[in-house]
Amino acid sequence: MRSTTPDADAINSDVYLVLGLTTSYKRVPEFPRVLSLLSSIFETTVQKNELQLDTLEIKETGSAFNGLRAPTLSIKRYIERIFKYSKCSPSCFVLAYIYIERYIQKPNMHLTSLNVHRLLITSVVAAAKFIDDAFFSNAYYAKVGGISTKEMNRLEINFLFSLDFRLQVNVDTFTTYCSLLEKEAKIFRVDRPVKTCGINKCTNIEDSKCQSAAVHRYSCGTV
Repeated sequence: MRSTTPDADAINSDVYLVLGLTTSYKRVPEFPRVLSLLSSIFETTVQKNELQLDTLEIKETGSAFNGLRAPTLSIKRYIERIFKYSKCSPSCFVLAYIYIERYIQKPNMHLTSLNVHRLLITSVVAAAKFIDDAFFSNAYYAKVGGISTKEMNRLEINFLFSLDFRLQVNVDTFTTYCSLLEKEAKIFRVDRPVKTCGINKCTNIEDSKCQSAAVHRYSCGTV
């Protein structure tokens, strides 16, 4: 399912290799480095936002992406799960980051432990459908993300309208984000993972036994 990156030749090859968006063919890691970098960025952002909201006693603005409680699954594990089972290109995660950055420009919108997971699965799905050669159905993505198909459909529509369907990312913007990810790799460090959104650990099957053709749904609990 993974395709080539949009206009890959126009992007600095060294940065691309560092992020794992391309490989040297000598060593292909299970998870490209961009995933861990994005995990650190999202975890740090969530921590800072929630500290600020608590300090200023600001009540978080509700949205379609907010769950009722944070789960036990870390952002890092969730991002790795999406990559493993969605079979999307690593570049989709860079696009997803850009889309989320655009989304949180809305007034009183903050990235928190209650919405980050749903924003991640929705933004990756949008990116995969936009740049990859092939993609799965929303029913499949819903199983990967630990939500119902109905909710996956609703979140996708909400997300697209919130972005005014602006999914196009030019080469300059993509390159800038790749460079920032590479340069800020040493800045974003989180001592321990942050618990996030409304999705719990997989309780019905070991993760190693999950296959792309039959992904077992996470137990959502109360979301």
